[in-house]
Amino acid sequence: VQLVESGGGMVQPGGSLRLSCAASGFTFSNYDMSWVRQAPGKGPEWVSAINTGGGSTYYADSVKGRFTISRDNAKNTLYLQMNSLKPEETALYYCAKQTPGTTMYDYWGQGTQVTVST
Repeated sequence: VQLVESGGGMVQPGGSLRLSCAASGFTFSNYDMSWVRQAPGKGPEWVSAINTGGGSTYYADSVKGRFTISRDNAKNTLYLQMNSLKPEETALYYCAKQTPGTTMYDYWGQGTQVTVST
């Protein structure tokens, strides 16, 4: 199993970024997926999740209305569109493969850094 995130970078407050996560080594379309972030000095924070077909999406209250999770099962890729970014959302963003039937994760990517700063 391999999960490779990309698309991070530095952006000003109020800006946007689109993260991608390329999945391989498993049948991507069979698994729910999530985005999780970890800010410096803090624990992991769940951000968003999506079911296998992409028809059901879930968001942390802090990002609802600003972030959009999506997936392209034909391309084995997970996305996170992030708008109106805030400085406190500076973090390492990970995609994670969910263990079926649980809210736990069995594989994580290496993360992509998002820095929101002037």
